[in-house]
Amino acid sequence: MPDFDLFSVETPYYAIDGRLLKKNLEILARVRTACGAKILLAQKAFSMFYFYELIGQYLDGTTASSLYEAKLGKERLGKETHIFSPAYKDKEMDQILALCDHLVFNSFAQWSKYKEKTLAACRGAGIRVNPGYSEVEKEIYNPCAPLSRLGVTAEEYRCHDWSGTEGIHFHTLCEQNSDTLERTLPYLEKNFGGALRNMKWLNLGGGHHITRADYDVEKLIQIIRYLHEKYGAEIYLEPGEAVALDAGFLVAEVVDIVENCGKICILDASAACHMPDVIEMPYRPRVVDAGKPNEYPYTYRLAGPTCLAGDVIGDYSFRQPLKPGDRLVFEDMAIYSMVKNNTFNGIALPSIAAVEDNGIKVIRRFGYKDFEGRLS
Repeated sequence: MPDFDLFSVETPYYAIDGRLLKKNLEILARVRTACGAKILLAQKAFSMFYFYELIGQYLDGTTASSLYEAKLGKERLGKETHIFSPAYKDKEMDQILALCDHLVFNSFAQWSKYKEKTLAACRGAGIRVNPGYSEVEKEIYNPCAPLSRLGVTAEEYRCHDWSGTEGIHFHTLCEQNSDTLERTLPYLEKNFGGALRNMKWLNLGGGHHITRADYDVEKLIQIIRYLHEKYGAEIYLEPGEAVALDAGFLVAEVVDIVENCGKICILDASAACHMPDVIEMPYRPRVVDAGKPNEYPYTYRLAGPTCLAGDVIGDYSFRQPLKPGDRLVFEDMAIYSMVKNNTFNGIALPSIAAVEDNGIKVIRRFGYKDFEGRLS
């Protein structure tokens, strides 16, 4: 159970624990020190800039997937700012070049279009490649699936002029261990090894679950050392989840309990609005002090307050019966939940709180104006 007062903030609210965040950052810093790799925060997973000063003490900068993320990383954290986009827009390119140190292009058409401008700005340019191998099972997250739009194939790479680029980027992992990276490397080297010998940097992308308890950190360090020694390139990693893994919570309150072939708790937190990956992945988030259905005496389906029939978080059991007013704590809610949340049905966004040594404090509340301003 989190050690902060669950009733000190009106629900629903996200609580991000800076102490847990620091533990993750210390692991990432150990990787940096041991192998010389540079590590960037992938803001697509976690962009709570309240903690960017802390993150900047341990990491080398940020990576972005859009102009706004690049602007946030540059202004709030500073240090190195990298960007990858499946396609850049003309009207944004000047701003991107002013903000970013490295630009990764997804196609040779885009590289050709912006080559002159990028080199004139003295920015490092790279190409995202598709190694042709991935162990990601869910196709929605698999960048190497058939008809994937992400990264150029080996055949495309050989057929185009990549002069002027100084780096190669690939991203084929999703919440995976270093052994998956190890099995991916032969495909990368077979298809792009010749080009790697001419590159200043190699970006291994994200999806590395480095701070997970069972992650083989030593194997990752060995892989990075191998790549650096063989190709002489600077190695970058772009973890998002690993930075804030298990460092955040979503606290919700039971509003009502209804019956239909079982007991269903209506919460003031929504899967559809406040933890969209529960439906998109899909997955069943952990709840503090709760078990699997029928593991404990009292089983409930936890569901949200929207009109969506599928706004269901999952089935859980508890040692004691639940009642309106009880508070439940969903774990690992720092990553992707806050950056993906929405106001479907006019459901209010959860407040955002920070937990530090001196307790918990709310740093942002949302109200009607936040909902109204998104519509007109």
